Amino acid sequence: MANTTIKGAASIHGQNPQFLVETVIRNRIWESVYWKEQCFALTAESLIDKAIDLRTIGGVYGNQRPTEFLCLLLKLLQIQPEKEILIEYLQADEFKYMRALAAMYIRMTFRSVEVYEILEPLMKDYRKLRYHDMAGYSLVYFDEFIYQLLTEERACDIILPRLPKRQTLEESGEIGPRKSRLLDAMEGKSDHGGSDRSRSPSPSRSRDGSRSRSPSLYRSRSPSEAGSERKSSSSSSVDGRYISRSPSRSPSRHSSHSRSISPDP
Repeated sequence: MANTTIKGAASIHGQNPQFLVETVIRNRIWESVYWKEQCFALTAESLIDKAIDLRTIGGVYGNQRPTEFLCLLLKLLQIQPEKEILIEYLQADEFKYMRALAAMYIRMTFRSVEVYEILEPLMKDYRKLRYHDMAGYSLVYFDEFIYQLLTEERACDIILPRLPKRQTLEESGEIGPRKSRLLDAMEGKSDHGGSDRSRSPSPSRSRDGSRSRSPSLYRSRSPSEAGSERKSSSSSSVDGRYISRSPSRSPSRHSSHSRSISPDP
């Protein structure tokens, strides 16, 4: 029948996977038009097209009508796809609603350690999701939705299976400590600051604003280069003396001793 769980499906948390959704909501999903028309004979592959077309997440709205998100969630519980397929759902970054659907299914069916390991990296996603419930439409960020799955007892009007706290799993050694992005950023900043301090000091500035050259520049020069530099400086000074003897500065051309006599005051 269309509402029965696939043959050979494994029990989850000791019960039929579809029973993870409360009886009242499950019956409303089975009676909905979307379930009868769009979810009939769906497989793990054909369900991708329906998940891509999703535009909202949420539970029930209006007159206790289930959202399309809930209908597809129940269909995943019914067909019970393989773990590799769900990971592919999560890796499709461009389809955020399909990603949210896979995250919801993983939270309800996977082991507690796997839930933390798979869902915590999704908290780096800060895109907006349209949420539909009895109060109407609202916006929620993707990381807030994942945080709700990891910390709350209910999400999208469905009671979630019990999830041990992360601290309890860390104390028992089942999972390692969580890596904080803020801590990584702070450590990276401190490492960058240490590398800056290890560099050679920047050229100092004098009071008049001009830069003074580092002494290492002169130490690194060879004696031949220093000698050539002194020769070039002496030649430039000689050129300066020839320039200072330009005809414009002397009134007439006389001998050298006439230029040394100062004019009479």
